[in-house]
Amino acid sequence: MDAPDAPASARPPRWIKTDCGRAKYAELASRPGALARLRLAWFVLIAALRDWRLSDPPHGDQSGASGS
Repeated sequence: MDAPDAPASARPPRWIKTDCGRAKYAELASRPGALARLRLAWFVLIAALRDWRLSDPPHGDQSGASGS
């Protein structure tokens, strides 16, 4: 069931820069339910705070998303 057009919610935000963080985001985003959405929001907040000092990942997932 791999859809070529993944929904925007399945793509990790640009603030999560580590590979393990992006994998965890994908796992949490696939879970249904209100508590799962709350857990996802909490994870994004904490991951963004931890990764803010890191440089952008070397492989660009988002083609054309970054400027010059």
